[in-house]
Amino acid sequence: NWYSSFVSPTVLYNFKKITVVPPGKDIIDIILSRTQRQTPTVFYMHKFRYSQQNFYEKLSTIIDEFPRLDDIHPFYGDLFHVLYNKDHYKLALAQINTARNIFAKVSKDFLRLFKCGKSLYRCKRLKEAALGHMCIAVKKISPSLALEQTRQHMARLPSIDLNTRTVLICGYPNVGKSSFMNKVTRADADVQPYAFTTKSLFVGHTDYKYLCYQVIDTPGILDRPFEDRNIIEMCSITALAQLRAAVLFFLDISESCGYSITQQAALFQSLKSLFMNKPLVIVCNKTDLQPLEGLSEDDLKLVMEMKAEAMKTITQAAGPNEEGVLLAMSTLTDDGVMARVDVKMKSKKMMDCLNRFHVAVSKPRDNKERLVCIPPAVLEASVNAAAKEKKLEKDLENENGGAGVYSASPMKHYILANDEWKEDILPEILDGHNFADFVDPDIKLEREEGLRLEEQAAEDAFQIDGPQEQKEILVQIWKKKNALLVQQHRMKKRTAERRPIVPRKFDKDRKFTTNIMGRQLSSMGLDPSAAMDRARSQSRGRKRERSVIRAAADSDDMEIDGLQSNKKLRLMSRSRSISSKTGVLQ
Repeated sequence: NWYSSFVSPTVLYNFKKITVVPPGKDIIDIILSRTQRQTPTVFYMHKFRYSQQNFYEKLSTIIDEFPRLDDIHPFYGDLFHVLYNKDHYKLALAQINTARNIFAKVSKDFLRLFKCGKSLYRCKRLKEAALGHMCIAVKKISPSLALEQTRQHMARLPSIDLNTRTVLICGYPNVGKSSFMNKVTRADADVQPYAFTTKSLFVGHTDYKYLCYQVIDTPGILDRPFEDRNIIEMCSITALAQLRAAVLFFLDISESCGYSITQQAALFQSLKSLFMNKPLVIVCNKTDLQPLEGLSEDDLKLVMEMKAEAMKTITQAAGPNEEGVLLAMSTLTDDGVMARVDVKMKSKKMMDCLNRFHVAVSKPRDNKERLVCIPPAVLEASVNAAAKEKKLEKDLENENGGAGVYSASPMKHYILANDEWKEDILPEILDGHNFADFVDPDIKLEREEGLRLEEQAAEDAFQIDGPQEQKEILVQIWKKKNALLVQQHRMKKRTAERRPIVPRKFDKDRKFTTNIMGRQLSSMGLDPSAAMDRARSQSRGRKRERSVIRAAADSDDMEIDGLQSNKKLRLMSRSRSISSKTGVLQ
């Protein structure tokens, strides 16, 4: 089996990660400008070496990332040959590889010449000659760098998993292949009333019996010689030839596709060699337009011959009414699973494993019938278990009022030393301490209770001496005073919240003068004269300094001639001397 010997990691090749291939002129401009920016001016050997490494790495990236047709799956190899002509593809990669070898040779030769250079001028000329050789080599392979178009086509190829369960749909154009695929998968293939709507392989996925299946819709195939088939038809031929999959061959028995049953039967006979060793189901589509029983004898005979060749059940499916769609899919998937199992069972690896197995026959040698023997203790235990049916929470809920009334207690399942403890009230914890730890039955609160009762009795016995009118007046006065105190407290609280916090030196309500300071010092038994003189001298110095600075600022606005500027300088020097004096006083 050619497929079993194939290396599995190369099957799933990701063509979308190939780096973009720029034209030859762009490669030269990019590398030379990068060399100019990244290297010093007079280090000519370094410039040459840096350019050679960039050219070599760029071409190596192209050669390494593009797949080699001999290393990938035969399906992709044949598909490349159909779409792009693999001979031209190999030739382009070979020319790029030749240019890369030229870069290595140029580097080796010119490095030897650089070591013999006797002047900067000589090294500069060698650098120009070496870069010229490499640029000419890149220009020669410019046609081969047209692999960018090939890369774009490769990125648009469908991602086909070559190891999963696969179903291939084939047949004449416009027989209902894309409509069937849209019914059974999550794909959205384009469906139109004309032929060759599908121009490439289209992949969808479906699930059946908890297994994922890959469904591939192929373009229509016409019954004509192999040499006359176009690229669209060759994509279908390649998929049928190289993919291990179950095949659905669609047959339009209503002939509304434009092709007769005879032509469709001839196509089936021409593709019969591609159906070998594959599960095959013939789907008679569009039975709502033409039932299978209404066919002529010749057409029905051709259909039966196709059935004999396929050796599978013919499934009738109608597109608009979805009749038989599930039956066709189930028939094919079941047959496909059985075919995969048969192939695995016939493989050499499985035969080696089966030789190690031995299944013992359960039938005794003496052919005596022996009844089942169950111990009496086991039977009795099973009877008791059936009698003692455990009540569920659902049963308890129904017995105690139903949902919303009955509340299941989680404490009844607690495992405790005594079952009576299950319904005890849980202790209350505060600040990590249990209230029960601080309860002492010997503590008596009778004395505290007696004192509280005496105070309450004294308050109740309070009476005002005098006539009744005097009592009422005193009560009114007390109420007004209490209301006034409450109002003052509220006003003070509101102003405190709205009023911003003002520093002491800006607060006018907290004015602190020298006289106040003197009185406070005198009350403390100290002589306030020295402190008061010092405070007055500091205040006079600040006032004089502010006046001088204000005069200097006015003089700045009145600079008209040289005299004004000299006056300004004198005032500024005077202000500086005054400020220095005040600093000394301070």
